[in-house]
Parts: sequence; C-alpha cells; structure tokens
Amino acid sequence: MISTQNIELLNTQWTGLEAFEILDKALALFGDKITFATSLGAEDQAITYMISKINKSANIITLDTGRVFPETYDLLHRTVNRYGINIKSFYPDTAQVEEMVNSKGINLFYESIENRKLCCHVRKIVPLRRALHGMDAWITGLRREQSVTRTDLKIVEWDAVNGLIKINPLLEWSEEQVWDYIKQYDIPY
Repeated sequence: MISTQNIELLNTQWTGLEAFEILDKALALFGDKITFATSLGAEDQAITYMISKINKSANIITLDTGRVFPETYDLLHRTVNRYGINIKSFYPDTAQVEEMVNSKGINLFYESIENRKLCCHVRKIVPLRRALHGMDAWITGLRREQSVTRTDLKIVEWDAVNGLIKINPLLEWSEEQVWDYIKQYDIPY
C-alpha cells in the first residue's frame, strides 16, 4: 500500500504534467491493480481515448444501473469498437434491486432523499465496490471546476471510502478544454 508520504510525493512529481502523462505514469505504476471507472460522460470519454493510446488492455469499468438510456449503450458500443478496448460492465445485485423496487416502487428516488440514497447505494455504490475490489488505485474524471466541493482535490488522493488511491488526471481542465479535446481527436460522445 502507498503511504501518505508517497501520495504527496506523487502529487509533487505529477503536478504540472499533462493529463496523458499522468495517466501514463499511473498505469505504469499500478499495472493491473488500477482501473478507470467511466460513466461515458465527456471527461470520461477523453480519458478513455488517452488510455486507449497508452494501453489497450488497461482495466476500464462502467456501471450499468439498469436505468440507462439506449444512447448510452450505443456510445459504449461505439467507444469499444473505435478503440479496440474492453469496458467491463458491473450491474447491481438482482435480488437487492427486486427487493427495493417491490417494496418502494420503480421510481422510488423521486419520493424522498432517503429513497434516493437507497437507490444510489443499490444501483451504484455496491457495484462500484465490487468493481474496485482487489484494486490499489482508480482513475476518475473529476475536475476542480465542476463544483465548489472539488476545489481542494489533488491529482493523487487517498480514497478512504473505497480504501484505495484515487487519481484525477483532468483536475485542472476547464469544461472548454474537455470539449476542445473531444473535437480535436473526434472522440465519440
């Protein structure tokens, strides 16, 4: 396991690097013990493109909550075919979904904050924990500009909730940079 001092050292070494360089170093450092969790959003599509240029066999996962749009499946299909990569899908536990829906209703998340948290736990958190099991690190598409709660993020962090290193290669990117990159490299979105 990487220590707090090592996390700070990585932050020092990786600050100022381009996102591609950060990904290259992270994939080399963690090998098959790192995964990228993509939601297929704009930031994640940019990262997927970069990863495909570095290592086509890198671990990439996505969560299929059972409530995604057909366009999401189309984008997943186009992305996998375009880059010759494998994106593993993780699904919620069927019994948990059945119990939740049968007791609370199909659209329970509209009813209360408690129900929204339950739905998110069953459909996203539990499958993500399964996807991250056995990993030492994961890559996210978080950007500092996205929210006031993200202003203090670092490129490399300890994710206490999931018990592993979290790497944010696009942390300093603006939304404009993301869309310029997508256009420059004709990235599907």
